[in-house]
Amino acid sequence: MIYVVNRGDTLSRLARDFGTSVSRLHSDNGLLADQPLVPGQALVVLIPDRTYTVRPGDGLLGIARQTGVPVRELIRLNPTVVQAGTLRAGEVLTLSLKGEKEKLGPFRVNGYAYPHIRPEVLGQAMPFLTELSVFSYGFREDGTLVPTPDEWLLAESQRFGAVPSLVLTSIDQSGQFSTVRAARLFQDRALQNNVLEQIIQVMGKKGYRILDSDFEFIRGEDAEDYFSFLRNARDRLHRQGFRLHVDLAPKSYADQPGLLYEAHNYSVIGEIADQILLMTYEWGYAYGPPMAVAPLPQVERVLRYGVSEIPAGKIQMGLPNYGYDWTLPYEKERRAVTVGNQEAVLLASRVGAEIRFDETAQAPTFQYRQDGALHEVWFEDARSVQAKLRLADSLGLGGLGIWNLLRPFSQNWAFFSQSVQAETGKEQKK
Repeated sequence: MIYVVNRGDTLSRLARDFGTSVSRLHSDNGLLADQPLVPGQALVVLIPDRTYTVRPGDGLLGIARQTGVPVRELIRLNPTVVQAGTLRAGEVLTLSLKGEKEKLGPFRVNGYAYPHIRPEVLGQAMPFLTELSVFSYGFREDGTLVPTPDEWLLAESQRFGAVPSLVLTSIDQSGQFSTVRAARLFQDRALQNNVLEQIIQVMGKKGYRILDSDFEFIRGEDAEDYFSFLRNARDRLHRQGFRLHVDLAPKSYADQPGLLYEAHNYSVIGEIADQILLMTYEWGYAYGPPMAVAPLPQVERVLRYGVSEIPAGKIQMGLPNYGYDWTLPYEKERRAVTVGNQEAVLLASRVGAEIRFDETAQAPTFQYRQDGALHEVWFEDARSVQAKLRLADSLGLGGLGIWNLLRPFSQNWAFFSQSVQAETGKEQKK
Protein backbone atom coordinates (compact mmCIF):
# COMPACT_ATOMS: atom_id res chain seq x y z
CA MET A 1 0.00 0.00 0.00
CA ILE A 2 0.97 3.66 -0.38
CA TYR A 3 0.67 5.85 2.71
CA VAL A 4 0.95 9.64 2.67
CA VAL A 5 2.73 11.10 5.70
CA ASN A 6 0.84 13.47 7.99
CA ARG A 7 2.47 16.02 10.23
CA GLY A 8 3.58 14.33 13.46
CA ASP A 9 3.89 10.84 11.98
CA THR A 10 6.87 8.73 13.04
CA LEU A 11 8.22 5.54 11.52
CA SER A 12 7.94 3.69 14.82
CA ARG A 13 4.25 4.53 15.15
CA LEU A 14 3.54 3.70 11.50
CA ALA A 15 5.39 0.38 11.83
CA ARG A 16 3.33 -0.47 14.90
CA ASP A 17 0.03 0.59 13.31
CA PHE A 18 0.63 -1.32 10.06
CA GLY A 19 2.25 -4.42 11.54
CA THR A 20 5.62 -4.06 9.88
CA SER A 21 9.08 -3.01 11.05
CA VAL A 22 10.94 0.29 11.08
CA SER A 23 13.84 -1.35 9.26
CA ARG A 24 11.49 -2.53 6.51
CA LEU A 25 10.04 0.99 6.11
CA HIS A 26 13.58 2.35 5.91
CA SER A 27 14.80 -0.12 3.29
CA ASP A 28 11.64 -0.14 1.16
CA ASN A 29 11.65 3.66 0.91
CA GLY A 30 15.39 4.33 0.75
CA LEU A 31 15.41 6.39 3.93
CA LEU A 32 18.55 7.25 5.87
CA ALA A 33 18.68 6.20 9.51
CA ASP A 34 18.13 9.74 10.83
CA GLN A 35 15.98 11.09 7.96
CA PRO A 36 12.89 12.96 9.22
CA LEU A 37 9.57 12.24 7.59
CA VAL A 38 8.09 15.00 5.44
CA PRO A 39 4.39 15.95 5.44
CA GLY A 40 2.99 14.88 2.08
CA GLN A 41 5.71 12.28 1.52
CA ALA A 42 4.60 8.95 0.02
CA LEU A 43 5.69 5.75 1.75
CA VAL A 44 5.33 2.25 0.35
CA VAL A 45 4.24 0.01 3.23
CA LEU A 46 4.79 -3.71 2.66
CA ILE A 47 3.34 -5.97 5.34
CA PRO A 48 4.73 -9.51 5.46
CA ASP A 49 2.18 -12.33 5.45
CA ARG A 50 4.07 -15.64 5.23
CA THR A 51 7.63 -15.59 6.53
CA TYR A 52 10.59 -17.96 6.88
CA THR A 53 13.29 -17.84 9.56
CA VAL A 54 16.73 -18.61 8.15
CA ARG A 55 18.51 -21.61 9.72
CA PRO A 56 22.26 -22.30 9.77
CA GLY A 57 23.40 -23.55 6.40
CA ASP A 58 20.36 -22.26 4.51
CA GLY A 59 20.75 -20.85 1.00
CA LEU A 60 18.23 -19.17 -1.26
CA LEU A 61 17.90 -22.18 -3.56
CA GLY A 62 17.16 -24.50 -0.64
CA ILE A 63 14.64 -22.07 0.86
CA ALA A 64 12.96 -21.77 -2.55
CA ARG A 65 12.60 -25.55 -2.72
CA GLN A 66 11.22 -25.78 0.81
CA THR A 67 8.74 -22.94 0.49
CA GLY A 68 7.76 -23.12 -3.17
CA VAL A 69 8.70 -19.45 -3.64
CA PRO A 70 11.06 -18.99 -6.64
CA VAL A 71 14.50 -17.54 -5.91
CA ARG A 72 13.81 -14.43 -7.99
CA GLU A 73 10.61 -13.78 -6.03
CA LEU A 74 12.48 -14.24 -2.74
CA ILE A 75 14.95 -11.59 -3.85
CA ARG A 76 12.17 -9.23 -4.94
CA LEU A 77 10.43 -9.56 -1.59
CA ASN A 78 13.66 -9.29 0.41
CA PRO A 79 15.87 -6.67 -1.28
CA THR A 80 18.33 -6.59 1.62
CA VAL A 81 19.34 -10.14 0.62
CA VAL A 82 20.93 -8.75 -2.55
CA GLN A 83 22.49 -5.84 -0.68
CA ALA A 84 23.98 -8.03 2.07
CA GLY A 85 25.11 -10.82 -0.24
CA THR A 86 24.66 -13.53 2.42
CA LEU A 87 21.93 -14.98 4.64
CA ARG A 88 22.21 -14.85 8.43
CA ALA A 89 20.77 -17.50 10.72
CA GLY A 90 17.75 -16.03 12.49
CA GLU A 91 17.00 -13.58 9.67
CA VAL A 92 13.30 -13.49 8.80
CA LEU A 93 12.49 -13.58 5.09
CA THR A 94 9.18 -12.50 3.60
CA LEU A 95 7.53 -15.19 1.46
CA SER A 96 4.36 -13.25 0.61
CA LEU A 97 2.74 -9.91 1.39
CA LYS A 98 -0.59 -9.04 2.95
CA GLY A 99 -3.09 -7.13 0.90
CA GLU A 100 -1.72 -8.22 -2.46
CA LYS A 101 -4.28 -7.40 -5.12
CA GLU A 102 -4.30 -8.40 -8.75
CA LYS A 103 -1.04 -7.06 -10.14
CA LEU A 104 -0.64 -4.63 -13.01
CA GLY A 105 0.81 -6.14 -16.17
CA PRO A 106 2.41 -8.44 -17.07
CA PHE A 107 5.04 -6.00 -18.32
CA ARG A 108 8.45 -6.44 -19.84
CA VAL A 109 10.54 -4.19 -17.60
CA ASN A 110 13.51 -2.64 -19.39
CA GLY A 111 16.11 -0.61 -17.49
CA TYR A 112 18.83 1.54 -19.06
CA ALA A 113 22.22 1.50 -17.33
CA TYR A 114 25.60 3.15 -17.84
CA PRO A 115 28.69 1.09 -16.96
CA HIS A 116 29.51 3.48 -14.11
CA ILE A 117 26.30 2.71 -12.22
CA ARG A 118 26.94 1.78 -8.59
CA PRO A 119 26.63 -2.00 -8.03
CA GLU A 120 24.28 -1.61 -5.06
CA VAL A 121 21.92 0.58 -7.11
CA LEU A 122 21.88 -1.85 -10.02
CA GLY A 123 21.36 -4.70 -7.55
CA GLN A 124 18.08 -3.16 -6.39
CA ALA A 125 16.73 -3.09 -9.93
CA MET A 126 17.99 -6.36 -11.40
CA PRO A 127 15.43 -8.74 -9.79
CA PHE A 128 12.63 -6.82 -11.54
CA LEU A 129 14.16 -6.44 -15.01
CA THR A 130 13.19 -8.42 -18.08
CA GLU A 131 15.79 -6.55 -20.11
CA LEU A 132 18.95 -4.62 -19.25
CA SER A 133 19.87 -2.03 -21.90
CA VAL A 134 23.54 -1.06 -21.85
CA PHE A 135 24.09 2.59 -22.80
CA SER A 136 25.79 2.90 -25.21
CA TYR A 137 27.81 1.91 -28.28
CA GLY A 138 28.64 4.50 -30.91
CA PHE A 139 30.46 4.55 -34.25
CA ARG A 140 33.14 6.73 -35.81
CA GLU A 141 32.91 8.38 -39.19
CA ASP A 142 34.87 5.51 -40.76
CA GLY A 143 32.36 3.01 -39.34
CA THR A 144 34.47 1.55 -36.53
CA LEU A 145 32.52 0.91 -33.35
CA VAL A 146 33.03 2.90 -30.17
CA PRO A 147 32.40 0.28 -27.47
CA THR A 148 31.58 0.76 -23.82
CA PRO A 149 32.98 -1.26 -20.86
CA ASP A 150 29.96 -3.54 -20.57
CA GLU A 151 31.41 -6.78 -19.20
CA TRP A 152 30.18 -6.45 -15.62
CA LEU A 153 26.71 -5.34 -16.71
CA LEU A 154 26.44 -8.39 -18.95
CA ALA A 155 27.54 -10.60 -16.07
CA GLU A 156 24.77 -9.15 -13.87
CA SER A 157 22.27 -9.59 -16.67
CA GLN A 158 23.18 -13.27 -16.92
CA ARG A 159 23.12 -13.73 -13.14
CA PHE A 160 19.56 -12.41 -12.85
CA GLY A 161 18.19 -13.80 -16.12
CA ALA A 162 17.56 -10.43 -17.77
CA VAL A 163 17.87 -10.19 -21.54
CA PRO A 164 20.84 -7.94 -22.46
CA SER A 165 20.23 -5.18 -25.00
CA LEU A 166 22.99 -3.24 -26.81
CA VAL A 167 22.09 0.43 -27.31
CA LEU A 168 23.47 1.99 -30.52
CA THR A 169 23.47 5.78 -30.79
CA SER A 170 24.86 8.55 -33.00
CA ILE A 171 26.44 10.32 -30.03
CA ASP A 172 29.73 11.94 -31.07
CA GLN A 173 32.86 13.11 -29.25
CA SER A 174 30.97 16.08 -27.78
CA GLY A 175 28.54 13.73 -26.06
CA GLN A 176 25.60 14.92 -28.18
CA PHE A 177 23.40 13.14 -30.72
CA SER A 178 24.88 13.99 -34.14
CA THR A 179 22.32 14.66 -36.87
CA VAL A 180 25.08 14.64 -39.48
CA ARG A 181 26.67 11.36 -38.34
CA ALA A 182 23.27 9.66 -38.29
CA ALA A 183 22.49 10.91 -41.81
CA ARG A 184 25.77 9.52 -43.17
CA LEU A 185 24.99 6.11 -41.67
CA PHE A 186 21.50 6.07 -43.16
CA GLN A 187 22.62 7.21 -46.63
CA ASP A 188 25.79 5.11 -47.03
CA ARG A 189 24.80 1.46 -47.40
CA ALA A 190 28.37 0.22 -47.21
CA LEU A 191 28.97 2.19 -44.02
CA GLN A 192 25.83 0.88 -42.34
CA ASN A 193 26.56 -2.71 -43.38
CA ASN A 194 30.01 -2.34 -41.84
CA VAL A 195 28.55 -0.98 -38.58
CA LEU A 196 25.81 -3.61 -38.45
CA GLU A 197 28.23 -6.46 -39.15
CA GLN A 198 30.42 -5.33 -36.24
CA ILE A 199 27.37 -4.96 -33.99
CA ILE A 200 26.15 -8.47 -34.80
CA GLN A 201 29.60 -9.89 -34.13
CA VAL A 202 29.72 -8.16 -30.74
CA MET A 203 26.21 -9.35 -29.91
CA GLY A 204 27.07 -12.94 -30.76
CA LYS A 205 30.34 -12.86 -28.85
CA LYS A 206 29.06 -11.14 -25.71
CA GLY A 207 25.57 -12.61 -25.45
CA TYR A 208 23.40 -9.63 -26.39
CA ARG A 209 19.97 -10.59 -27.73
CA ILE A 210 18.49 -7.20 -28.65
CA LEU A 211 19.79 -4.18 -30.59
CA ASP A 212 18.30 -0.94 -29.23
CA SER A 213 18.44 1.72 -31.96
CA ASP A 214 18.42 5.11 -30.25
CA PHE A 215 18.75 7.76 -32.99
CA GLU A 216 17.42 11.18 -32.05
CA PHE A 217 17.28 14.55 -33.82
CA ILE A 218 16.96 13.11 -37.34
CA ARG A 219 16.12 15.53 -40.16
CA GLY A 220 12.76 15.02 -41.83
CA GLU A 221 14.44 14.68 -45.23
CA ASP A 222 16.43 11.71 -43.89
CA ALA A 223 13.34 9.81 -42.76
CA GLU A 224 13.13 7.36 -45.69
CA ASP A 225 16.84 6.55 -45.41
CA TYR A 226 16.34 6.02 -41.66
CA PHE A 227 13.50 3.57 -42.32
CA SER A 228 15.68 1.74 -44.84
CA PHE A 229 18.47 1.46 -42.25
CA LEU A 230 16.04 0.02 -39.69
CA ARG A 231 14.75 -2.56 -42.19
CA ASN A 232 18.31 -3.55 -43.03
CA ALA A 233 19.15 -3.85 -39.34
CA ARG A 234 16.01 -5.88 -38.59
CA ASP A 235 16.62 -8.33 -41.43
CA ARG A 236 20.25 -8.89 -40.47
CA LEU A 237 19.37 -9.28 -36.79
CA HIS A 238 16.52 -11.71 -37.42
CA ARG A 239 18.78 -13.97 -39.46
CA GLN A 240 20.92 -14.37 -36.33
CA GLY A 241 17.96 -14.83 -33.96
CA PHE A 242 18.26 -11.28 -32.54
CA ARG A 243 15.58 -8.61 -32.21
CA LEU A 244 15.33 -4.90 -33.02
CA HIS A 245 14.16 -2.35 -30.46
CA VAL A 246 13.69 1.33 -31.45
CA ASP A 247 13.41 4.38 -29.17
CA LEU A 248 10.96 7.05 -30.33
CA ALA A 249 10.24 10.62 -29.29
CA PRO A 250 6.91 11.34 -27.54
CA LYS A 251 4.57 12.35 -30.37
CA SER A 252 0.87 12.99 -29.96
CA TYR A 253 -0.04 13.28 -33.67
CA ALA A 254 1.44 12.17 -36.97
CA ASP A 255 2.70 15.44 -38.46
CA GLN A 256 4.11 16.89 -35.25
CA PRO A 257 6.84 19.35 -36.35
CA GLY A 258 10.36 19.61 -35.00
CA LEU A 259 13.73 17.91 -35.39
CA LEU A 260 12.95 15.54 -32.52
CA TYR A 261 9.73 14.26 -34.11
CA GLU A 262 9.61 14.43 -37.89
CA ALA A 263 11.51 11.23 -38.77
CA HIS A 264 9.97 9.22 -35.92
CA ASN A 265 7.02 7.86 -37.88
CA TYR A 266 5.12 5.66 -35.44
CA SER A 267 3.24 3.68 -38.08
CA VAL A 268 6.24 2.86 -40.28
CA ILE A 269 8.71 2.17 -37.49
CA GLY A 270 6.09 0.28 -35.49
CA GLU A 271 5.80 -2.15 -38.40
CA ILE A 272 9.58 -2.56 -38.73
CA ALA A 273 10.64 -2.95 -35.09
CA ASP A 274 10.03 -5.87 -32.73
CA GLN A 275 9.50 -3.51 -29.81
CA ILE A 276 9.31 0.25 -29.26
CA LEU A 277 10.17 2.56 -26.37
CA LEU A 278 8.05 5.73 -26.34
CA MET A 279 10.15 8.27 -24.43
CA THR A 280 7.27 9.66 -22.39
CA TYR A 281 9.27 12.12 -20.30
CA GLU A 282 11.12 15.47 -20.48
CA TRP A 283 8.16 17.82 -20.60
CA GLY A 284 9.78 19.28 -17.52
CA TYR A 285 13.43 19.57 -18.61
CA ALA A 286 16.67 21.27 -17.62
CA TYR A 287 16.13 24.52 -19.56
CA GLY A 288 12.34 24.56 -19.53
CA PRO A 289 9.94 26.09 -17.01
CA PRO A 290 9.20 24.19 -13.78
CA MET A 291 6.76 21.34 -14.28
CA ALA A 292 6.53 17.58 -13.88
CA VAL A 293 8.99 15.58 -15.99
CA ALA A 294 6.20 13.26 -17.13
CA PRO A 295 2.77 14.82 -16.46
CA LEU A 296 0.08 12.16 -16.78
CA PRO A 297 -2.17 14.01 -19.30
CA GLN A 298 0.75 14.49 -21.71
CA VAL A 299 1.89 10.89 -21.22
CA GLU A 300 -1.64 9.68 -21.92
CA ARG A 301 -1.91 11.70 -25.14
CA VAL A 302 1.30 10.14 -26.46
CA LEU A 303 0.34 6.61 -25.47
CA ARG A 304 -3.15 6.87 -26.95
CA TYR A 305 -1.66 8.08 -30.22
CA GLY A 306 0.97 5.36 -29.96
CA VAL A 307 -1.53 2.50 -29.69
CA SER A 308 -3.45 3.91 -32.65
CA GLU A 309 -0.36 3.38 -34.84
CA ILE A 310 1.64 0.57 -33.16
CA PRO A 311 0.44 -2.76 -31.71
CA ALA A 312 0.13 -2.13 -27.96
CA GLY A 313 2.09 -5.27 -27.09
CA LYS A 314 5.17 -3.83 -28.83
CA ILE A 315 5.17 -0.60 -26.81
CA GLN A 316 7.23 0.14 -23.71
CA MET A 317 6.20 3.27 -21.82
CA GLY A 318 9.14 5.41 -20.71
CA LEU A 319 9.43 6.03 -16.96
CA PRO A 320 11.76 8.80 -15.72
CA ASN A 321 13.92 7.98 -12.71
CA TYR A 322 14.77 11.60 -11.91
CA GLY A 323 13.41 15.08 -11.34
CA TYR A 324 14.60 18.70 -11.47
CA ASP A 325 15.26 21.53 -9.03
CA TRP A 326 14.60 24.95 -10.61
CA THR A 327 15.69 28.30 -9.20
CA LEU A 328 12.90 30.90 -9.39
CA PRO A 329 12.12 33.15 -11.11
CA TYR A 330 12.57 30.86 -14.11
CA GLU A 331 15.22 32.02 -16.59
CA LYS A 332 15.56 30.16 -19.88
CA GLU A 333 19.37 30.34 -19.84
CA ARG A 334 19.70 28.90 -16.33
CA ARG A 335 19.87 25.13 -16.13
CA ALA A 336 17.78 23.30 -13.55
CA VAL A 337 19.64 20.81 -11.35
CA THR A 338 18.86 17.13 -11.94
CA VAL A 339 17.85 15.31 -8.74
CA GLY A 340 17.11 11.68 -7.99
CA ASN A 341 13.71 10.80 -6.59
CA GLN A 342 15.10 9.67 -3.23
CA GLU A 343 17.39 12.69 -3.23
CA ALA A 344 14.39 14.99 -3.69
CA VAL A 345 12.64 13.59 -0.59
CA LEU A 346 15.85 13.90 1.42
CA LEU A 347 16.19 17.52 0.25
CA ALA A 348 12.61 18.25 1.34
CA SER A 349 13.36 16.84 4.79
CA ARG A 350 16.55 18.90 5.12
CA VAL A 351 14.94 22.21 4.14
CA GLY A 352 11.70 21.63 6.08
CA ALA A 353 9.47 21.65 2.99
CA GLU A 354 6.04 20.08 2.67
CA ILE A 355 5.43 17.89 -0.37
CA ARG A 356 2.32 18.55 -2.42
CA PHE A 357 0.91 16.02 -4.89
CA ASP A 358 -0.38 17.73 -8.03
CA GLU A 359 -3.59 15.94 -8.97
CA THR A 360 -3.52 17.05 -12.60
CA ALA A 361 0.09 16.10 -13.35
CA GLN A 362 -0.11 13.18 -10.90
CA ALA A 363 3.35 14.08 -9.62
CA PRO A 364 4.87 15.33 -6.33
CA THR A 365 6.38 18.80 -5.98
CA PHE A 366 7.60 21.24 -3.32
CA GLN A 367 9.18 24.65 -2.92
CA TYR A 368 11.89 25.87 -0.57
CA ARG A 369 14.21 28.84 -0.02
CA GLN A 370 17.98 28.66 0.00
CA ASP A 371 20.42 31.61 0.14
CA GLY A 372 17.51 33.97 -0.44
CA ALA A 373 16.38 32.23 -3.64
CA LEU A 374 13.10 30.36 -4.10
CA HIS A 375 13.37 26.84 -5.58
CA GLU A 376 10.75 24.53 -7.10
CA VAL A 377 11.28 20.77 -7.31
CA TRP A 378 9.35 18.18 -9.31
CA PHE A 379 10.10 14.47 -9.06
CA GLU A 380 8.53 10.99 -9.08
CA ASP A 381 7.24 8.83 -6.23
CA ALA A 382 5.18 5.68 -5.79
CA ARG A 383 1.95 7.59 -6.47
CA SER A 384 3.13 8.99 -9.80
CA VAL A 385 4.53 5.59 -10.81
CA GLN A 386 1.25 3.91 -9.88
CA ALA A 387 -0.76 6.39 -11.99
CA LYS A 388 1.43 5.79 -15.04
CA LEU A 389 1.39 2.00 -14.66
CA ARG A 390 -2.40 1.95 -14.31
CA LEU A 391 -2.56 3.86 -17.59
CA ALA A 392 -0.12 1.46 -19.28
CA ASP A 393 -2.12 -1.50 -18.00
CA SER A 394 -5.42 -0.06 -19.21
CA LEU A 395 -3.98 0.36 -22.72
CA GLY A 396 -2.54 -3.15 -22.77
CA LEU A 397 1.05 -2.01 -23.25
CA GLY A 398 3.72 -4.70 -23.40
CA GLY A 399 6.30 -3.05 -21.19
CA LEU A 400 8.05 -0.26 -19.35
CA GLY A 401 11.39 1.39 -20.06
CA ILE A 402 13.12 3.07 -17.13
CA TRP A 403 15.43 5.98 -17.98
CA ASN A 404 17.70 5.47 -16.27
CA LEU A 405 18.85 3.24 -13.40
CA LEU A 406 21.76 5.40 -12.18
CA ARG A 407 19.91 6.95 -9.24
CA PRO A 408 18.53 4.83 -6.39
CA PHE A 409 14.73 4.60 -6.16
CA SER A 410 14.02 1.92 -3.55
CA GLN A 411 10.38 2.91 -3.28
CA ASN A 412 9.82 2.12 -6.94
CA TRP A 413 11.05 -1.45 -6.52
CA ALA A 414 9.05 -1.91 -3.31
CA PHE A 415 5.94 -0.82 -5.20
CA PHE A 416 6.81 -3.20 -8.04
CA SER A 417 7.20 -6.12 -5.63
CA GLN A 418 3.58 -5.85 -4.52
CA SER A 419 1.80 -4.32 -7.50
CA VAL A 420 3.56 -5.19 -10.76
CA GLN A 421 3.86 -8.48 -12.61
CA ALA A 422 7.28 -8.24 -14.26
CA GLU A 423 8.15 -10.84 -16.86
CA THR A 424 11.44 -12.66 -16.58
CA GLY A 425 13.76 -12.89 -19.55
CA LYS A 426 12.70 -16.49 -20.16
CA GLU A 427 9.05 -15.44 -20.22
CA GLN A 428 9.65 -12.73 -22.77
CA LYS A 429 7.27 -12.67 -25.69
CA LYS A 430 8.78 -13.22 -29.12
